[in-house]
Amino acid sequence: MHSSPSRKRALPLDRNLYQLRYRVECFFHDLKRFRAVATRYDKTGPSYLAVLHIASMLLWLR
Repeated sequence: MHSSPSRKRALPLDRNLYQLRYRVECFFHDLKRFRAVATRYDKTGPSYLAVLHIASMLLWLR
């Protein structure tokens, strides 16, 4: 979370940006738990996007 100890000057940390990034990473982790999303069974773009929408809605309703 902090800069490397070998740095002479510590880099600033934007906690709000870090929290948002963490939430996005957790969302993608949860999304990949859906097998159809992780393995991409659907070959066409529109059908894969539909699976993404359904999985996202299920996660949001949870």
